[in-house]
Amino acid sequence: MLIISCGIGVFYGYFGEKQMTGDDFLLGGSSMGTFPMALSLAASFITAIELLGNPAEMFIAGGQFWMICIAFVLTVPVASQLYLPVFMRLRLTSCYEYLEVRFCKSMRVYASVLYMLQMILYTAVAVYAPALALSDVTGLNTYLAVSVVYIVCIFYASQGGMKAVIMTDTFQSAVLIGSLAAILALGSAQTGGFDYIWDYAQHTDRLHFFDMNPDPTVRHSFWSVVVGGTMYWVSMFCANQASVQKYLSVERISQARVALWVSAIGLVSVYSVNFATGALLAAHYAGCDPIESGQINASDRLLPLYVVKQLGVYRGVPGFFVAGIFAASLGTVASALNSLAAIACQDLASGLFGITLPENKGAAIARWVCLGCGALSFALVFVVERLGPVLQLALSFNGMTGGVTLGLFSLGMLFPWANAKGAVAGGVCGLLLVVAAGGGAQYAAVPLPRLPASTDTCPTTLNMTSNYDPTENHDRAVFWLFKVSYLWYSGLGCVGTLIIGLTVSLITGMTDPADVPIDLISPPVVSFLNSLPNKVKKALRVPTRLGSERRRSSSVRPPSLSDDKDTRRRRRLSELAGGVFYSDAPTLTRGHDNLALGLDSEKPPPQEPKRTSFKFDAPLNPNSPQTSSC
Repeated sequence: MLIISCGIGVFYGYFGEKQMTGDDFLLGGSSMGTFPMALSLAASFITAIELLGNPAEMFIAGGQFWMICIAFVLTVPVASQLYLPVFMRLRLTSCYEYLEVRFCKSMRVYASVLYMLQMILYTAVAVYAPALALSDVTGLNTYLAVSVVYIVCIFYASQGGMKAVIMTDTFQSAVLIGSLAAILALGSAQTGGFDYIWDYAQHTDRLHFFDMNPDPTVRHSFWSVVVGGTMYWVSMFCANQASVQKYLSVERISQARVALWVSAIGLVSVYSVNFATGALLAAHYAGCDPIESGQINASDRLLPLYVVKQLGVYRGVPGFFVAGIFAASLGTVASALNSLAAIACQDLASGLFGITLPENKGAAIARWVCLGCGALSFALVFVVERLGPVLQLALSFNGMTGGVTLGLFSLGMLFPWANAKGAVAGGVCGLLLVVAAGGGAQYAAVPLPRLPASTDTCPTTLNMTSNYDPTENHDRAVFWLFKVSYLWYSGLGCVGTLIIGLTVSLITGMTDPADVPIDLISPPVVSFLNSLPNKVKKALRVPTRLGSERRRSSSVRPPSLSDDKDTRRRRRLSELAGGVFYSDAPTLTRGHDNLALGLDSEKPPPQEPKRTSFKFDAPLNPNSPQTSSC
């Protein structure tokens, strides 16, 4: 598997179509197929931590968390209708560039730095944690496993770019799904069949899917898993650079929408097999809990223990399992490295420091940046192993920052009245809120519920039965915010950002919706506002027909021969999605019409032979919108 992954990187880096520009390397030239992109999108969110953690969750606490599959399905229409059209129209390499155009540069840098911290830390944890679990059970050296994953991943991601990342993810998805299916099939045959496994899970109350308790402090209830999980996955699909970058690797919005559904089906399938495997483990270890008996010291060692001890008689199965874990780690890291390269080049180099990257060297620069991000993440592995109790906080940080970022995008796309000051206040306060909740939960060390476990049939002198009562009170006067389920962190961050952002916008003077370029607002919001009665529109300061003043790029200036390759591609794809595109716009607004943004009109390019030139005037409205500063 590792050799094939490297081979794909070599092919796209040296033998495939030449990658010269940044868009070629970071977006695959927007020429990728729907199905490979969909599998890559799903693979980037299926981490090795989840492959080991989900069966353990079923074993310890039951199947309530399996209802997250409903969240996958609910996420798709929200993502494809509210957020995806905006990204596909603007065609911005970095999705956080939107925050500068809509609000101010500070928000772009803020969100970009948050994302970089999140992904560099998360990739280190996502590789180290499963490598440690495999090491404890299989004897595989932890540092060897981590080093192999990073070396292979950095190689093919830095050489082949987005094309290599997507195609290797497609191959690795097959390995991952195949390994999970093989374990479930062989294990079920050994244990007594699916009927026996299902009956045992039902008998031990592991098929309790509808805990309707509305208490937000319940770790896994129907509401926290479905509603909170939907908020989390919307943030992953709509406010995450790795996801948006993959949407932009295809030409049409219809392709991206199909890919969202395919990826959701893939996630549902993998999670279902994972939880069925957890039921298998529960049936197999019915009388001898490996955790209670001391065979392993953490729940994520459970599946590796079973594969090595019980399925080791089947030649090649343990190796196939390790390959599946490696595939999940590679998919996570590769997508992260490619997105980090985009953030570093677009948001930090160009956006923050004003460095202009030459078009013909864009791919080469992105390769070196990708290499540097990989080296930094690898170095952080040696810090992660010393985090101790902070490790869980590092994992929860993924949901914390995702919710705040989703709140910022929602503030801009769904509420045209929001201003830059509101975005700054909402982004900062929202992050403080979720960090307080997550950090407090880590400090309070609220115990996790688990089903009763037995060691009656263990072949040792140890013979104890856990008398744990899941209804027992462990509150110990812990502040309520610290007891909130981690699944609510994304929702808490998003809602907190929205409430504070809108409140501050109201106090400081709301933005006139007519001054917000139409392509920066979600299409369903535009349709809803246009459908309101005129009296309501007047009260909300909404124009009679929002968006009617937009001028299409074709009426502003035709394409110019001076446009570079990336600009010509962006213009074509933006207009395919129904957006506007101004050929000579500066980098920070290259997905928009300069006149709609109220920027100073630039000098027209030199008139070319046999081409019609168009003369245009700057907006006459003295109150035309200006780029916000904060």
